Amino acid sequence: MSRSDADTGTGAVPPATTGTEDTLELRLTEELLAVLGDVPAATAAGAAASALVGDPGAWLPVTTPAGVFQLVVVERERDLSVISRWMNDPAVAAFWELAGPDSVTDDHLRRQLAGDGRSIPCLGVLGGTPMSYWEIYRADLDPLARHYPARPHDMGVHLLIGGVGNRGRGIGTALLRAVADLVLDNRPLCGRVVAEPDLRNTPSVSAFLGAGFRFCAEVDLPDKRAALMVRDRAHRDHL
Repeated sequence: MSRSDADTGTGAVPPATTGTEDTLELRLTEELLAVLGDVPAATAAGAAASALVGDPGAWLPVTTPAGVFQLVVVERERDLSVISRWMNDPAVAAFWELAGPDSVTDDHLRRQLAGDGRSIPCLGVLGGTPMSYWEIYRADLDPLARHYPARPHDMGVHLLIGGVGNRGRGIGTALLRAVADLVLDNRPLCGRVVAEPDLRNTPSVSAFLGAGFRFCAEVDLPDKRAALMVRDRAHRDHL
């Protein structure tokens, strides 16, 4: 399922539909990976997650206007309860559609963590406190690539800000810029970072614009009409 990027609650509730595509539904072949310049062994069971996306948990902490921030790869047993609680926040549930018992979120996390490494779920830790959830994924290997002119090694981000107190204060904008920079710094073959927030989630779209992303197009995805947002490596120092 293509996820919305939720920076703040908007009060707008999208239609009660469930997407039919998921990051993990496209099958990778060794031939495809060879064309893209990736390691074919990434398709093997238990392969290192860093083969396709890198290892966000090893990326160094960064100083942002909101404080010191770092990504920590999710551990289900440790992190499930807090992520599930965030998913049941009405402002988040309206766009992520993962509200319900812990098992709903657990299934979503399990599929990524047990997958081929093209999507890595992370906690965003600000000043030592977990306060956001991120998915760092290969957009060119995602169903999203069917809906826009993807380029090899495009990377994507999904996010939610977990606490109401951290929303609407520009924190999401600061962290989006930081995470996009982390991706570009640690994935040298990646020329751009993309995202696809719901068009109706205007605070989220504004946060991406403030973080140096540019609006490219409106995109019809199975579960929403999205704003395709792109942060280009070539323009990162100017936006």
